[in-house]
Amino acid sequence: MLDKQIERMKKELDAKEIFNIAKQSAYEYLDSIFTRDVYPKQEDLAKLSAFDEELKSDGCNPDEILKMLNDIGSPNTVMQTGPKYFGFVNGGALPVCQGVKWITDVWDQNAVLNVTSPISAKIEEVCERWLVDLLHLPKETVAGFVTGSSNASFCALAAARNYQLKQAGWDAQKDGLFLAPSIKIYMSEDAHATIIKTLYMLGFGERNMVKLKSDSQGRIIVDGIPSEIEPNSIFVLQAGNVNTGAYDDIYSIAKIAKRHNCWIHIDGAFGLWAVASQKLKHNLKGIELCDSWSVDAHKTLNVTYDCGIVLCKNESALVSAMQARGDYIIHSAERDNMIYTSDMSRRARGFELWAALKYLGKSGVEELVNRLHSNTVYFADKLGKLGFEILNHITFNQLIVSYRDDKTTENILKEIQKDNVCWCGGTKWKGKSAIRISICNWSTTFSDIDLCVESFDRGRE
Repeated sequence: MLDKQIERMKKELDAKEIFNIAKQSAYEYLDSIFTRDVYPKQEDLAKLSAFDEELKSDGCNPDEILKMLNDIGSPNTVMQTGPKYFGFVNGGALPVCQGVKWITDVWDQNAVLNVTSPISAKIEEVCERWLVDLLHLPKETVAGFVTGSSNASFCALAAARNYQLKQAGWDAQKDGLFLAPSIKIYMSEDAHATIIKTLYMLGFGERNMVKLKSDSQGRIIVDGIPSEIEPNSIFVLQAGNVNTGAYDDIYSIAKIAKRHNCWIHIDGAFGLWAVASQKLKHNLKGIELCDSWSVDAHKTLNVTYDCGIVLCKNESALVSAMQARGDYIIHSAERDNMIYTSDMSRRARGFELWAALKYLGKSGVEELVNRLHSNTVYFADKLGKLGFEILNHITFNQLIVSYRDDKTTENILKEIQKDNVCWCGGTKWKGKSAIRISICNWSTTFSDIDLCVESFDRGRE
């Protein structure tokens, strides 16, 4: 039986029919990116019940599997790779990244160690060097490639926790955390939910968190920072508030934090990329004074999912926090990717990032960043003329708007989502209902935005 199974699979591999069907399905999907509805229709959603089947004793033919995915799965995807999806700060996908992902998916490399994939190690080494240059970070900064900025913040703050405990005379790796000295985390009252989640996972509780007052844009009020800062604490700053896109005053806060030997982490999921723009880099003054940074390439840079990045100035602190031991592990004199992340076995996500950076170059990244910003300014201007209240200063690619009162705003959002021309989500900002628009796609044009504005206009009727 086993020999027959192997023989069958070899024939399928040799015939290439599986891959031809997959290629044709992918081409059909790509052809519809700019024309199909941004969200699945109700009748398509109802068809998802076809997947609720019992696992059969016997399997089925590969073409049946691919057909089911194409016929039922494809219509139930959200068109976040298209130009009119503005939800959850989801980036699009550069065509070159999609092509590279197809090739490297067939390679199916395990990026854990150099010995398991020399090409994966080399590509991530190159990406690290390019990122440090592009983002104007200290030369000694190292990078790990993870699922997203949530995991990137986890890695960075684990390094920060252990390093700061060591400064206080406590070795977390030897002595654990249960009797460890307390560490304070200074952060905005508007910090992203992933930061709170990360701190909980790292053993910090509410009593460890000092939530600093923020202004109307979500920026930490520098004058409101306590005069007494506990030494060897951790500061978490935002390079792009998830609602307003606002940036904390990194330079001023870093000067205060460093006087007290504090570690500074920057949550820059989408906003860190703005440092590559001459027009927008003023938002990130003082970035080089910090100790760690988290950023997503699958947001602003439009790299295919998933690609988060942890960057850390103190290599030994990060490596120590992420260490794993095992007699079977074969370390190399070259880069071993696993020493910089919480993962061991994982996909080689550096390929698509390398492709995006090589394809765009420094000027291309700057042009992309500036285009996202220009689109956001244009969208805000158009909605303002319709009577929508713009609730934030446009610092990069985030826009939040309301119309009259909470109920009206919420009803308009429902109508927009029902209209299915574009998709945006709702939020609460400083107690007020708002529509949240995140412009992250390389393909969005002013013409696309005009169509979306018409949908907003219809939503008011």
